[in-house]
Amino acid sequence: MKRGMKILVAGLLAMFAFTVAAEEIGEVSTTFNLLSPNSKIVIEAFDDPDVAGVSCHVSKAQTGGLKGAVGLAEDPSEASIACRQVGAIDVAKLGNLKNGDTVFKESRSLLLKKLQVVRFYDKKRNVLVYLAYSDKLIDGSPKNSISSVPVMKWN
Repeated sequence: MKRGMKILVAGLLAMFAFTVAAEEIGEVSTTFNLLSPNSKIVIEAFDDPDVAGVSCHVSKAQTGGLKGAVGLAEDPSEASIACRQVGAIDVAKLGNLKNGDTVFKESRSLLLKKLQVVRFYDKKRNVLVYLAYSDKLIDGSPKNSISSVPVMKWN
């Protein structure tokens, strides 16, 4: 296999290697389509894989229609995130976190576009900050949303 092909294959594998399972909480139809699925807003929940005690909810647009039904539609870049402390957080482990670590990644089109959630630890304020953004491998996207989780003593 040529070197360029190896790099391409490795890149594609890396893109799909990191997945945190998100649980669908619900959805709301936004556009009616008579003969194909409706466009909708979907709400999903996931737990931070590295910080036990933190859960996040992401809302995102999902394209319906014929293209959406067969998986060829490119979903919009818009997404919103809300994260909360739902249990005890091991404060000693927070110092080992790397800022900008990806905690959630999901494909938003057939190729190259994905929704990502990355985490930052603001040590001075003792707050975890989660940034949700959608990007394209080619041109990126400035659309983003953040949520802050103050690290509190849990009883």
